Amino acid sequence: MPGLVTLLSLLLLVAPSGYAWPVTSPTVLRRFDPPPQPWLAGHRGVDLGAAAGAVVRSAGAGVVLHAGTIAGRGVISVAHAGGLRTTYEPVTATVAVGEPVTAGQPIGTLQAGHPGCPQTACLHWGLRRGPAYLDPLALLGIGRVRLLPLTAASP
Repeated sequence: MPGLVTLLSLLLLVAPSGYAWPVTSPTVLRRFDPPPQPWLAGHRGVDLGAAAGAVVRSAGAGVVLHAGTIAGRGVISVAHAGGLRTTYEPVTATVAVGEPVTAGQPIGTLQAGHPGCPQTACLHWGLRRGPAYLDPLALLGIGRVRLLPLTAASP
């Protein structure tokens, strides 16, 4: 039963309470598609279609961990309760590191030119707990749930 208890705890921590879409009326253009092994290629977030210049909002209450450029793209990272961290890119930040934010608070504006986006602008929205990437749609109660086999090495 420890595996089931761990799975239920994970689902409860990523429950849809207090989280909202980071852009208004988004279209999900590319879903979360994690690689089978951490070092392989995959899509570690979701791409949301929105207009360039659209207001990007914090999906939940938290504290800004990063607001700046990484590899030439504007990135914002927000720490939330339960060890969760959301990321948003490409975004021009309107918040600063250390600033507390509320769910739905504007944190930046969407830049055009996200690689692989089939339209002018896409917000890449990510979610992590520690080193593990999670489906950010789970924050809204609409993410895919994948059950993994239990092994002797499982906690």
